[in-house]
Amino acid sequence: MERANIDGITLEYEVQGSGEPVVFIHGAHMGDTFRPLMKEPAVKDYRFIGYHRRGYAASSRPEGALSVSEHAADCLALLQKLDAVPAHVVGHSSGAVIGIQLALDAPDAVRSLTLLEPALLDVPSGGALIDALGASVPIYESGDRAGAVDAFLREVCGKDYRRTIETQLPGAMEQAAADADAFFTGEFPAIAEWQFTKEDAARIKQPVLSVMGANTDAAIGLPTYSEIHARVLEWFPNAEPFVLPQAAHLLQVENPHDMAERLAAFLADN
Repeated sequence: MERANIDGITLEYEVQGSGEPVVFIHGAHMGDTFRPLMKEPAVKDYRFIGYHRRGYAASSRPEGALSVSEHAADCLALLQKLDAVPAHVVGHSSGAVIGIQLALDAPDAVRSLTLLEPALLDVPSGGALIDALGASVPIYESGDRAGAVDAFLREVCGKDYRRTIETQLPGAMEQAAADADAFFTGEFPAIAEWQFTKEDAARIKQPVLSVMGANTDAAIGLPTYSEIHARVLEWFPNAEPFVLPQAAHLLQVENPHDMAERLAAFLADN
């Protein structure tokens, strides 16, 4: 991967292809979840940008907790550095929340917004999921980083998630354990503190693709992501739905082919 130095901050990134820029903002713990999509022929006609947010891999370690707005500002700075504005923005989980914030803070920089199960957890069953995810915090505080990451991902991705990760992203779990500080000391609290209202959503005029996995609710035992999917479709003025077959919360890692095909069709329309 290449490295961009922006105002004293290093962001590790890679670019594939040419054409309209598409930036992928990864979610919690694993910074390489864009790679299965980048391999798919359907997106070969786009300039696909994947990067590691601050705190992940060789990108700069944050000094203290970063807000969602600060993560969005990092993404914008990278896009400007790469002369990739405006870009189609694709965000997964907490990365989708960062994408939403980017669209609010810099609307002219966002051509379209693809939200892969965004962490909009203020839904009826969201509290139960937050409680389940929170059980990983004392494990982290005990010093067991790998155990904390595993406990978190088991709750949000399903108990069989490791089979997919080890096949598609070898080494990702070891890297996630190495990067655990950034998530547990900064990102998790920042997502919990982030505020987003129906009025905020109404300000986002770009086309939005709301994606959820067909198997997510069954994998986590809660309807949280169905509730989030319904909220996105209700709140965002220009949102359209897509249910990705054969996938739970790891969406683009579990079924990159169908995800890339639908993403390419959405980008071509917008």
